[in-house]
Amino acid sequence: MIGRIEQWLDRERDQLALWLPVALGCGIAGWFIIPTKEGWIALVLALAAAAICAAMMGQGRLRRALVLFPLLAASGCALAWWRSDRVEAPRLERPAIAQFTARIETVEMLVARDGIRLTLAPDPGQSLPDRVRVNVDPTKVPPDLEPGARVSLRARLMPPMPAALPGAYDFARVAWFRGLGATGTALDSVKIIRPPFDGGFDRWINALRHRLTVHVINAVGGSPGGVAASFITGDQGAIAEEDVDAMRTSGLAHLLSISGLHVAAVIGGAMLLVLRLLALSPALALRAPLPLIAAGFAALAGIAYTLLAGAEVPAVRSCIAAILILIALVLGREGMTLRLVAAGAMLVLLLWPEALIGPSFQLSFAAVVAIVAFHELPSVRELSRHREEDGWIMKSGRHALVLLITGLAVELALAPIALYHFHRSGIYGSIANMIAIPLTTFIIMPAGAIGLLLDSLGCGRPFWWLAAMAIKLLLYIAKYVAERPGSVASLPNMPDFAFAMMLASGLWMCLWRSKARWLAVPVFVVGASWAAAAPSPDLLITGDGRHVALRTGNGMALLRSRTGDYVRDMISTLSASPELGDLDRLPTARCNADLCLADVVRGERRLRLLATRSPYLIPWREMIAACAQADIVVSDRRLPPGCTPRWLKADRTLLKQTGGLAISFDPLVIRRVRRMRDDHPWMEINPASYPR
Repeated sequence: MIGRIEQWLDRERDQLALWLPVALGCGIAGWFIIPTKEGWIALVLALAAAAICAAMMGQGRLRRALVLFPLLAASGCALAWWRSDRVEAPRLERPAIAQFTARIETVEMLVARDGIRLTLAPDPGQSLPDRVRVNVDPTKVPPDLEPGARVSLRARLMPPMPAALPGAYDFARVAWFRGLGATGTALDSVKIIRPPFDGGFDRWINALRHRLTVHVINAVGGSPGGVAASFITGDQGAIAEEDVDAMRTSGLAHLLSISGLHVAAVIGGAMLLVLRLLALSPALALRAPLPLIAAGFAALAGIAYTLLAGAEVPAVRSCIAAILILIALVLGREGMTLRLVAAGAMLVLLLWPEALIGPSFQLSFAAVVAIVAFHELPSVRELSRHREEDGWIMKSGRHALVLLITGLAVELALAPIALYHFHRSGIYGSIANMIAIPLTTFIIMPAGAIGLLLDSLGCGRPFWWLAAMAIKLLLYIAKYVAERPGSVASLPNMPDFAFAMMLASGLWMCLWRSKARWLAVPVFVVGASWAAAAPSPDLLITGDGRHVALRTGNGMALLRSRTGDYVRDMISTLSASPELGDLDRLPTARCNADLCLADVVRGERRLRLLATRSPYLIPWREMIAACAQADIVVSDRRLPPGCTPRWLKADRTLLKQTGGLAISFDPLVIRRVRRMRDDHPWMEINPASYPR
């Protein structure tokens, strides 16, 4: 048996290096999955022991693999732990109203939401975190507000908000690694104490980014201006919510974040332009290494664009990958290979291990791996091979077919990730991308770049008009595709292990070349079947106990009719229910201003739900009697010990330990945000941090 494995590994020797970032990623994922410090230590020691045992085996590739994989996995766990401790920054303990002075780090224009978001560094000695983020009404902001300025303001600040429900966005974790210690809203006007000054490269680049964002939004106008700004500076704040939803539903949301497509367009365009200009000189063309010079200029252009776009992790890793491709081309090697993708992934994980669990990292690398692995298939190589005897119609048809099949392969690779993180995935994204990607690459981005260059001469308006028309066409395509019947697949609950099975089987399929890759198919089918069979939640309870949603025959019914848009959207997404009604309108519910009582029937289960809906105290005897008649009681306050429902008392005391709850009645499944013990530093849940 071992001999056969050795023979197989020898045939796959060129693919073995591709598993190095996978091993590192497994260790990083282990640190995020395992909740306790003792578990992290045990994982590292167990992996190290496995490597030592493997080192005592005989010779061969299997031995080296069994040594390297656990060692890299142990290193990944330790790296994630070290990174979490290294980025530790003070956090606000409880909501507070503060008058303070601070230096502006970034200014984000939230035109579509009629607001401005400021990232601030408060001055020392004010008992505030080192970095806070505040939303400000545009009418309360001076017109000349730019990064680098020192300001004074009064704001209501809150700790970073944890996930309100299982599967919801965990901003507390993201804020931890970004160094954000509080978020809030400005209550008064922002006053400038000192205007920006030349105080460093970071402030200069942030100020330049802000000015370019404002300029592009004004040049194009409206939500299309926000889309244009997202292509140039990465700022998406001015895009209307309905346009963002349409782009996400149609599978085009990746165009809005600076990633591989945008960086590749900038670097490719810069290299082509420099190469053509230098080739105009016969002396340079004959004596100078023009491809090397052009590649150098293109690399500088890519780095400058990445810095201008805010140097977010997706843009940085795309820039790194593009520069590696330039180096490969200059050396005469094949530009895009799986080894190059693995090197980029390894570098990103070493610098930002927390990126592994984010959807951006998973989506971008899954797409690139799927594309490269798909085009390495002999049948695809044969289909896309250049043939002199073919006419332009045949060539165009073959290229269109390859593009369509590639898009379908990418959609299949990305669907589990999108369903796990966003609980929905576009069905027609491959078709929409066939039009949207060329439109973005060859019209919108070049028109915007030329418009910026010509604005210095006062004649960039025609190109901004062209960019605006192309963006409107892009948004029309997104809305048209999003409105088609069956355009979205929804999945409110995907078990973690089912997701892991689909990810592992996808990697196995893409990273091997022999017939052993097909062993991944049954694993993927089992994982997908498990995910599809996972029960949808019948009852959702947010971590503060204020918001309750009960599944009915017509969707989810909310406890509070005045629930805000943020919570409504979250509940709609996590329940796969576009229709949200009111609990007090159900025929099986009896509600007043203080309490709501509802009967629920699911299969053979019959339950009675009781929920408080006002801040006023209820007479003790009435509350005790109501609890005794209920199976589940939910409240945003601490209920008296005498309140003993038949099954579950989800009051503030319990929810502080569990976080939000998602409950399925038939079969009975309970999911919770917080485990019984979780030593990850961002898991200090404060119920007052949840949205109202």
